[in-house]
Amino acid sequence: MGSLFIRIRKKLFRVLYQRIGVHLPSSVNSKASQKIRYWMASRFVESCGSNVNFEHGARIDSDLRIGNNSGVGINCVTVAMTIGDNVMMGPECVFLPHNHRFDRTDIPMIQQGFTEDKPIHIGSDVWIGTRVIVMPGVRIGDHSVIGAGAVVTKDVPDWAVVGGCPARVLKMRQQESH
Repeated sequence: MGSLFIRIRKKLFRVLYQRIGVHLPSSVNSKASQKIRYWMASRFVESCGSNVNFEHGARIDSDLRIGNNSGVGINCVTVAMTIGDNVMMGPECVFLPHNHRFDRTDIPMIQQGFTEDKPIHIGSDVWIGTRVIVMPGVRIGDHSVIGAGAVVTKDVPDWAVVGGCPARVLKMRQQESH
């Protein structure tokens, strides 16, 4: 009985978020909106750290795991994925868990369905620029920077700065030794 109640409660908060939360003003204009979206989202996602910002228009999946001090940018689309601590995300980023199949030539692609879902993992202390697209199964390493408009098709190493379409390593950030 308890499990059923939890599922119903999560579904209720997901619907509230989808019907109301996504339409509230940006956190730049309204800290109250930021708090309301957090209150709703943290009650239906898989796990949610503290001080997380779900921005105006952010579409989030209930299988999302997000760490402390991270944010999902304006009009971003997330999936069943993991986001570490201290992640900044610009507007309109898209994270794709699967692709359309196109391996058969005897039937139209629209009838071939989708590839298997592959989880996306974003490390901690990552900056993801505006309109980045991350493809299925990609792992973005800790302390990395993903330049605006990049299409990330392969794993990104820790401390890397990547950009382009497809994204490639442009340089490595300096690691300070203390």
